[in-house]
Amino acid sequence: MPAFRPHFVRNRGPAPARDGLVGAAGLRYTGGGMKLISWNVNGLRSVLRKTFLAYLEAELPDVLCLQETRCGPDDVEPLWPASYTSYWNCAEKKGYAGTALFTRVRPLAVTPGLGRPEHDREGRVLTAEFLDFYLVNVYVPNSQRALTRLAYRQQWDRDFLRFLQQLERRKPVIVCGDLNVAHTELDLANPKANVGNHGFTPEERAGFDAFVRAGFVDTFREFEKGGGHYTWWSQMPGVRARNIGWRIDYFLISAALRPRLKSAFIRSEVLGSDHCPVGIEIE
Repeated sequence: MPAFRPHFVRNRGPAPARDGLVGAAGLRYTGGGMKLISWNVNGLRSVLRKTFLAYLEAELPDVLCLQETRCGPDDVEPLWPASYTSYWNCAEKKGYAGTALFTRVRPLAVTPGLGRPEHDREGRVLTAEFLDFYLVNVYVPNSQRALTRLAYRQQWDRDFLRFLQQLERRKPVIVCGDLNVAHTELDLANPKANVGNHGFTPEERAGFDAFVRAGFVDTFREFEKGGGHYTWWSQMPGVRARNIGWRIDYFLISAALRPRLKSAFIRSEVLGSDHCPVGIEIE
């Protein structure tokens, strides 16, 4: 049986210049400041019918990483601003999971998946290589309400960390996306009631601890130590208005990049999905 190849699509855009990287709007990246945004859109076609394009115009990220796209480029390309070049990793199963990366600055290379067939059928990882760092866009598997995928999730966490450490041997790494875990009790509104529930099991939290022990920095916690800051809310009526949420979307960075971190933020006011965008600015 032939090896599985993830459904990876790169939209056409301007070719990189010989002496650097050129963005789709003619931007040249030479190692200067960048704004990076991550958002689990819970279906890109749906959010595009809402306020997504207005948000994108106001935010103007250099790179936008999306999770749970549930579609491919042919489904949305006519609606997308020409100033962004797009890269996609779609799940085998149509309308499920998927990641995409939209950038005004062309990377050196973009690679889908972890290189492991058991993990690469759901379009969960896209890695973009820039001049002085890797950017990894990830949609971590959910353990499911009955914890039916918890064992798989634990294996994913171990294999994903090894993947990041391999990249880090070559240059620093930025990881962003929906990590599907609230790390500490500060990261959800009702921690006591959710102990042992999917997204807040000891096993999933230990998986996040392993990233921290390996030297990865939770960027938001570099600027904000308190609670009440969330990135996901149940779609039950009134839950988001009362801010009964979870912080499960993150930017993690290699310790070597910490001196370049200017800000980390959560755009909780941005609607359209059950998640909101998160971002960082680096020098």
